[in-house]
Amino acid sequence: MIEEIDNSYLCAKEICKEYTIGKTSIRVLDGVNLDIKKGEILIILGASGAGKSSLLHILGILDTPTSGHVSFKGENLSIMGQKKLAEKRNRIFGFVFQFYHLLPDFNALENVLMPRLIGRRFFKSTSKKYHTEKAIQLLERVGLKDRINHRPNELSGGEKQRVAIVRSLMNDPEILLCDEPTGNLDTKSGSEIQKLIWDLNENTKQTVVIVTHDERFAELASHVVRMADGKIINYSRN
Repeated sequence: MIEEIDNSYLCAKEICKEYTIGKTSIRVLDGVNLDIKKGEILIILGASGAGKSSLLHILGILDTPTSGHVSFKGENLSIMGQKKLAEKRNRIFGFVFQFYHLLPDFNALENVLMPRLIGRRFFKSTSKKYHTEKAIQLLERVGLKDRINHRPNELSGGEKQRVAIVRSLMNDPEILLCDEPTGNLDTKSGSEIQKLIWDLNENTKQTVVIVTHDERFAELASHVVRMADGKIINYSRN
């Protein structure tokens, strides 16, 4: 099966996911196939319970499928051991979630630097000064020059999400995975975050996958996937 997807970038092949609650088995993903191209913005749309977040977690190897596999550049990620998976996850993916997951006792700069601390064994050739300067430059780039030393409770929702996006970029991920990145924001802040993600894609060719129920995203994306009941029901490319 690997031979079939060697030319793919990020690929999901016949993904099924089941959870067992007591004696009941619930299938949340049912034979999903998805091929994501390098440099594109892919939107996964669907109502709550459609399986969007479950698929995103499997694509980002935060979770494993019951059957099927995920590959990156032709390499099957679903058969790797946990140590190897953690290394791949840290190098390939950046994650942005709806509720930011910022550490309340640390300021914006310290939160952004967390991936470097967690993955420090991968960055022995670069100094703390290098990463601090990089974090400051990224925060300035997203308009947070004057908020670097502020803690999360001193930031607006849009500012918190900007910090979360910058944090996700610290390890130079090849793919940015976003789970309802504007779902906790007002319309104005949501539009600003959407523009920021699109600017990143345009300027850096960052591959982006966004799970959302917001139809506004579909008008701007290069590839839109619609899900219902654990299945992909429609593909479209703009």
